[in-house]
Amino acid sequence: MSLDRHYISAVEVSTISSRYPRTIGRNARLGSHGSGSDSAIVILRTDTGRSGWGLLAGALPPENQVVGRSVIDLIDPDTGVRDPAMSALDFALHDLVGQIEDLPVYAVLGAHGQRTISCYDGAIYFADLDPDDDPRGVQAVLADCAADDAAGYRAFKLKIGRGNRWMDRAAGDRRDIEVTRAVREAYPRHRILVDANDGYDCDGFIAYLQAVADVGLYWVEEPFLDDAADLARLRRHLSDTGSATLIAEGESNPDLDSLLKIAGNGDIDVLLMDVVSFGLTGWRSVMPTVAELGAHASPHAWGLPIKTLYAAQLAAGLGRVNTVEGVPGQTLGADTSAYLWRDGELTVPDRPGFGIPLGE
Repeated sequence: MSLDRHYISAVEVSTISSRYPRTIGRNARLGSHGSGSDSAIVILRTDTGRSGWGLLAGALPPENQVVGRSVIDLIDPDTGVRDPAMSALDFALHDLVGQIEDLPVYAVLGAHGQRTISCYDGAIYFADLDPDDDPRGVQAVLADCAADDAAGYRAFKLKIGRGNRWMDRAAGDRRDIEVTRAVREAYPRHRILVDANDGYDCDGFIAYLQAVADVGLYWVEEPFLDDAADLARLRRHLSDTGSATLIAEGESNPDLDSLLKIAGNGDIDVLLMDVVSFGLTGWRSVMPTVAELGAHASPHAWGLPIKTLYAAQLAAGLGRVNTVEGVPGQTLGADTSAYLWRDGELTVPDRPGFGIPLGE
């Protein structure tokens, strides 16, 4: 590679905007997620006229520690960002490598996966509870599913855990069951995942699973606060009932060593560390261990539609990813049209870098 012949000449910070197709409501822990947000991006320019950009993944390092350095000094194309102090530039540097070498990011990562990946809908929240003065009930959740089905989704991740904060515990648990069963009845062929955002304890969650045992959940995500003994108990329950449901963990404040140990015990199937905050470099480092343990990955992508595209590139590059989290909506200020979305599957483009030009 010729990365040693390209030197950083400028570091620029800008913003892009994300917009959801509707206001996204509450989950088990947090209030309304709104209708979108603005995000900081960083653009790296070289003395040879090349540029790469990406979400700013942390605190920007001082400009004098970046400008004047060769690209190869900042990133090893085989492993990622060399210095943790430069981790905020992770996505911009990977994009820049692809632009210089005329390679898509997934090829820089090794092209160990498939360019087309299943993509589930991560936007099914507690619409039934809104508005406070006249809650719309289960039909509101079904309406959101219908809108996202029309947009091409063939898998729904349902937020559950209403009894953790927003409803009486017993009533909230009943509503979780009602919603899960209603979505399955309305969409008998769609894949259903559930995410409790740690809104249950182990006993309560097993009771929920017993009530929806015939739904055929693809995975359960963050059912309760990470605890090795509780996750082992959950695994025993699933095994004893002959369930193929996967256990997905690791989004919230992950203790990586503990998670890998639990995965090694067979009690976590899918690791979820956030695609941006954990980073491409972080995933490149940990994925061999994930594979060795027989586990899989699906980086958390909620919040920004562009994070779904990053996760898809990671899946195509590193492998060991069977599905990625879809964030319905638009990214304003960037051209994402090269990514093909069809019938529940996302295909990454064979274009340099991430294949996402910034608007003028």
